[in-house]
Amino acid sequence: MIRRIINKVFGRKPSGTAQSGAQILPLAKHGIRRDQLDDCALKTCETLMQAGFKGYVVGGAVRDLLLGLTPKDFDVATDATPEQVRRLFRRSRLIGRRFQIVHVMCGRVTIEVTTFRSNGQKEAEEEDERPTDEHGRLLTDNVFGNMADDAARRDFTINALYYDPARDEVHDYFGGVADCKKRVIRMIGDPDTRYREDPVRMLRAARFAAKLDFHIDPDTRRPVAALAPLLANIPRARIFDEALKLLLSGHALRGVHQLRAEGLHHGMLPLLDTILDDSTGERFITAALKTTDARILSDRPASPAFLFGTLLWPQVVQRWHALEAAGEKPQPALFAAMDEVLDAQRGQLAIPRRYDGMMKEIWALQPRFEQRGGQRPYRLLEHPRFRAAYDFLLLRAESGEVDAELGEWWTRFQDAGDDEREAMLIADHSPKPRRRRKRKSPGEAASETPSE
Repeated sequence: MIRRIINKVFGRKPSGTAQSGAQILPLAKHGIRRDQLDDCALKTCETLMQAGFKGYVVGGAVRDLLLGLTPKDFDVATDATPEQVRRLFRRSRLIGRRFQIVHVMCGRVTIEVTTFRSNGQKEAEEEDERPTDEHGRLLTDNVFGNMADDAARRDFTINALYYDPARDEVHDYFGGVADCKKRVIRMIGDPDTRYREDPVRMLRAARFAAKLDFHIDPDTRRPVAALAPLLANIPRARIFDEALKLLLSGHALRGVHQLRAEGLHHGMLPLLDTILDDSTGERFITAALKTTDARILSDRPASPAFLFGTLLWPQVVQRWHALEAAGEKPQPALFAAMDEVLDAQRGQLAIPRRYDGMMKEIWALQPRFEQRGGQRPYRLLEHPRFRAAYDFLLLRAESGEVDAELGEWWTRFQDAGDDEREAMLIADHSPKPRRRRKRKSPGEAASETPSE
């Protein structure tokens, strides 16, 4: 209440609001062309404008185009309500409960259309009286507003950009275009307050810095060390979603090191301490993340289950060997280790259980690569998860966990002809079970006695 009175007396505006409207930049200043947009995004904007509404490509797509990158997704912002948007597009659907958005489909492309949002419904709410928890985290943020309101509630200046394809103009409320040129991540408003409103913004700052190779503005970075523990109050499923975005960004290796440098890995990937402090584990994870980055940057698919399987594998190996040392047989020890590690991570990262099956299959197949005699290699080749397990084996060989020769053998064996495969098979020197001789009756023994 006191703050509200002070703001009214001295005419102060709430932190994070645009002070003097948007700077409108023409084509010559920003360089974004209509033909760089996805056809579905352009059609969505045009349909909205023909119906009398505003339609802008917004956020990350505008940022990426300014940087000369190809956007992965195109989002559209409008002053039309979700129901109004839904009626304009035959192939569309409403998503969400607390704050509805509209997915507009054009073939395989989906455009996410959001209505301009505000930080609060009333002036009192705009002046820091919006409902928050004891740490300052917003409990509700679902009020429609205008474009200036929508820009003010976004996190970083580089994400508060709006491209108008009808006029080839970029609306820039907080200097986002200049920050793109300076390659800087800068918070809109007071960083301490904005992080308290939503602690996930700290993870987003680290992710964008890694993905774009930007540096974080000193004022934006300053509160992070003190506020990082607030991530413990965020639902684990939301943390998992943010982790997945970072790991599948094409810059996962840089992102992991950025998280650790900011001290944020405890809130997202606490297992990094265990992995990166062990030389073999660090080499394994580095190889896995490099491989994942290369696949994504070359437009090849990457499996989240495979990726999280690599992150957890050093812990599985550690527990597996500990159980063996305690007297457990190798195979039961491995399966027990898998279950223990998966159960333990539920409270840390909340990896969905739908990934458990693939991770366990990949892990369980690793000892079978050691068996290179008889029919076992042929049976392993026919396993549905062979390819994923083989890729996993190569990472283990690259990190020095297993001999490089093992990976090379399986690489040759896959492509070899029948005769070469037979020649490659390694004799199985494991002891064979002794067959028990059948005891003969006295009559049978006597009949076998040679006559004199």
